[in-house]
Amino acid sequence: MELVNILAIAVALAMDAFAVSIAAGVTLKSVSLRQTFRLAWHFGLFQAMMPVIGWSAGLTVRSHIEAYDHWVAFGLLVFVAQGMLRSAFKGDDDKENAKDPTRGMTMVMLSVATSIDALAVGLSLSMINVSIWTPALVIGLVAGGLTTVGMHLGKAIGSMAQLSRWAELTGGLVLLAIGVNILWEHGALNVF
Repeated sequence: MELVNILAIAVALAMDAFAVSIAAGVTLKSVSLRQTFRLAWHFGLFQAMMPVIGWSAGLTVRSHIEAYDHWVAFGLLVFVAQGMLRSAFKGDDDKENAKDPTRGMTMVMLSVATSIDALAVGLSLSMINVSIWTPALVIGLVAGGLTTVGMHLGKAIGSMAQLSRWAELTGGLVLLAIGVNILWEHGALNVF
């Protein structure tokens, strides 16, 4: 597989992580180097691990995973989004106690939710006999890089006091939209 194709796949897979990292930056408003590293490291690590797991599983597990992977991603994104939406409607004094999305289970849930599509890519690559190591490395590095950019972009938006509440509300809605899009892409919303 050519590097250009791998980069295109990596950027496409990292778009969810990029959008979520913008929302995290909006929530935090003040992003430290440590927070940036934590989120970028975890998003990059999960984005790199999932294709390897999918590739290793190959065809044997695919039929079991496809039935519900999109619902898992949707549920995790909805859980995090509802927290952001609730925070957007709270008073400013309550925001001091807002949960840091770069720590604990919130970070793990976001990491899993944004990387489930990479699992399917790994499965696909195993079917066409492509070695997984270079794609996994590139996917992880691109996700980590875009997460870093997204956090600081979100911080810039979130630090503007007049935009803060709207930005946080938008971030929550973006997470919900990503979740709905995942369901749509997997055909879970097809009525006909």
